[in-house]
Amino acid sequence: MSKNFFWVLLISLVLTGCQTASNLQNGNSKTDLEADADATPADVNKIGFIDTVPPVSPDDNDSSSDQTANTPKHKPSKPQPPKNLWTRIRNGFELNLNVNKPRLSSQLRWFSSHPGYLNRVSKRGERYLYYIVTQLQKAHIPTEIALLPIVESGFDPFGYSHGQASGPWQFIPSTGRMYGLDQDWWYDGRRDIIDSTHAAIAYLTRLEKMFNGNWLLALAAYNSGEGTVLNAIHKNRREGKPTDFWALDLPKETRAYVPKLLALAKIIKDPAKYHYKPVFIPNKPYFESVNIGGQLDLAQAAKMADISIDEVYLLNPAFNQWATAPDGPHRLLIPVKKAALFRANLAKIPQKDRVTWVRYRVEAGDNLRAIAKSHNTTVNVIEDVNKMSSTLIRVGQELMIPVAGNKISSYTLSSHQRLLAKQDRAPGRNRIKINYTVQPGDSLWAISNKYDTNSTTLARWNNMGLADPLRPGKKLVIWLEPKRQANSSNRSIIKKVVYTIRSGDSLAMVANKFRVTLNEIRKWNPEVGKQKYVQPGDKVTLLVNVVGG
Repeated sequence: MSKNFFWVLLISLVLTGCQTASNLQNGNSKTDLEADADATPADVNKIGFIDTVPPVSPDDNDSSSDQTANTPKHKPSKPQPPKNLWTRIRNGFELNLNVNKPRLSSQLRWFSSHPGYLNRVSKRGERYLYYIVTQLQKAHIPTEIALLPIVESGFDPFGYSHGQASGPWQFIPSTGRMYGLDQDWWYDGRRDIIDSTHAAIAYLTRLEKMFNGNWLLALAAYNSGEGTVLNAIHKNRREGKPTDFWALDLPKETRAYVPKLLALAKIIKDPAKYHYKPVFIPNKPYFESVNIGGQLDLAQAAKMADISIDEVYLLNPAFNQWATAPDGPHRLLIPVKKAALFRANLAKIPQKDRVTWVRYRVEAGDNLRAIAKSHNTTVNVIEDVNKMSSTLIRVGQELMIPVAGNKISSYTLSSHQRLLAKQDRAPGRNRIKINYTVQPGDSLWAISNKYDTNSTTLARWNNMGLADPLRPGKKLVIWLEPKRQANSSNRSIIKKVVYTIRSGDSLAMVANKFRVTLNEIRKWNPEVGKQKYVQPGDKVTLLVNVVGG
């Protein structure tokens, strides 16, 4: 390389450096990141890191790095839960409610035209809905299912069908036992709000998986049994028909069952559309579960919590009798506002004083079954309390027996008192109530046929299921409807008359006097009709046509 060329090159490099310095001083040069900011999308793909630089918003006011570091950042506020439980339920809806089917339209018309019914079931459900919704959401189940107890029982925890289904979720005995719901004289887990809700969730979850996530088929199976729905699906497949719920040949009750739930959900989703204003239900717990550690008289529990005994039963409807079950569950549901008071008062009472005790001396002719019945308890309880190895008892033996602390009639929602109230509720005007004692060989069909009614009605009057055992000696109530016979003016007014037998009277004479038949008197008075002769002072009930003379 020549010396001249070397000097030319050196001078050129010096001049270039000076120009660069001048550009930097005048702000005309760009850094690598600034150049990247002007890059085209194609350039960005080549560069690869341009999108890692966070954009600066005009609202950030990022004048200096120090200010940015010392300025507190405002985190977005956490969404607050809705105050109205219906809003929470609505927000958890997942089923397809955009369905237009005649069966659904029919149910929509009925519910939307009976807002009073919706209000009643909502008020009944207020005690239980928060718990049910919470458990459904924990199990990731659509909250439309929270409305299912309305379809099943109208949120009546004591609801009992002629098919032996019981409780808010209407479990039949066998399915209830399958899902761990114990049923005995003291306790029926099908009506336990906590246990029955867990059982319903377990059953519904199994059905939903069985039908591959199709909730309409799962609900249909909950009502009529999975076998019924599977058979209907197989039948449609063989015939080349659709297998969705709306296409299946299902029992009449089931065909209406699913549309009822969907109709309720549509109304709750958009109540204004159906001119309905739901009853406000707070989105907060109604009750707390309190461990009581053993058996407790329910009247005493009501007093300790400063609530009515009816409220105790409505929150704890699984307890059939005057106390909690001796073998548990040893818990009581108490309104949230009263739970602390109840716990404080419970702690003051020793375990032995939480039920009332009587000392009973065995008399000639006694047996444990009769003693237990007269004290509103069970043979097992007497045996356990008195450490008995058999049911044999001897005259003079003393037994300790737990008994109700109040009059048994004050336990208004116990199983026995509910039955009495049901039997006393006349189904219509001018009906006559007769008490019938079940005889060996009797059946609901035979008795109902004898008294001109039907088995379902007879069972309903006595709070029974059609398949409930009918043991000799059981007392039934029958409400007779008089046969009206028109007189000459074609008018008839039937009155119930209680006649006291006088000296010299016979049933035939009474029948003739009141213009009724002897068979009618015997039908209206089963106990008197069994006697060969009536005695002075006996009372007979008659249905008399007062207009006809």
